Parts: sequence; C-alpha cells; structure tokens
Amino acid sequence: MTEQSILERDGGAVPYAEEGEGPVSLVLISGRALNADGLGVVAHYLAEEAGFHVIRIGPRAEAGGTDRAETLRERVEDAMAVIDHLGLDHTWIGGHGFGGTAARVFAAEHTDRVNGLLLLGVEEDDIALARAIPVLIVQATADEVTPPARAEALQATAPERASIKSIDGADHLFPATHPIETAVIIEEYLDWD
Repeated sequence: MTEQSILERDGGAVPYAEEGEGPVSLVLISGRALNADGLGVVAHYLAEEAGFHVIRIGPRAEAGGTDRAETLRERVEDAMAVIDHLGLDHTWIGGHGFGGTAARVFAAEHTDRVNGLLLLGVEEDDIALARAIPVLIVQATADEVTPPARAEALQATAPERASIKSIDGADHLFPATHPIETAVIIEEYLDWD
C-alpha cells in the first residue's frame, strides 16, 4: 500500500495517499479508512500504468488515532484542505458510495477547481450535478447498495455530459473485486481530458 500522509486540521487528522506525477490529476474521496477503502489497487494502476496523479483522501481520525463519524460538510472541507495543501489548481474529483456523494457536493460548490466528476456507484441523494463539467459514472450491474437505476436517473439529468460505463456481474464492492477493469474504464475516459 502507498504510504499515507496526515494533514492536521481542526483537531483531527485527515489521512491522504498520493501517487504518480502525471498531467491528469484525480482526487478520490474514500468512504472508509484508506487501508480498507478498496480503491488502493485502482489508484496504483492509474498512477503507475496510466501516468495519472492520484490522491485518495480518507475520513478524519480524532487526536489519538481513533476514527470518527464525519458529516458530508466536513468531508468536502477536508478534501479542499488537502487539495489546497498539495497545490492543485484543478483536478478530477470522485469517490465510491458516500465518497462519491461528497465529491458531488465538492464539484457543485467548487466548479472552478474541478475538471470533471467520477462516481463509482451513485447513492440516492438530491444533490444536483455541477454545471458544465463532464461526469463519468462507473456502475456495477449487480450492485444492490447503489443500484444501476440510480446511475441511470442521475445520468438522465445531464445526458449531454454524463456517461455510464458498466462492469457486468460485479456488486457494490467492484473497485476492490474488479480493480483493473475499473481503472481501465477511468483511464480510457479521463485520458482525453
């Protein structure tokens, strides 16, 4: 696993992992601790094989190292703090499940800093897609937690700029169970950016 760094912020520690130095930048907001988020292999492939600059941002830990529940607002603010700390002016932003929901909020609030939005499954939420940015939705066909119908409904709100790519037979944990297939879909889509 890639070595984690910590950004101290508001009495908590925001963990993040950074890989690659390529011209395409992708920030992934993790819904779980970085060592258990299932996105490590996807990030590593994108950094090593595709030449992307990939940053994964995990949930805060309290002083003393224990994980704590965070609000959506805190996840968005933590993502901005890490992005600013790393000096990124523009980036693709995304996540899996709750991390994708946080990325949707981030993109809507900081459109000037976002090149595009990547959603690995779509949670049921009334968060509108940010205007004028491309959206890639990677959806597992057998996902019962974030089912394909949610991805299709969200894509229908902006069909001219939102695309869905499917991973046949995979369930909600597809970034962990199908990491290379997931990474290749992301690479092929983001490579034109």
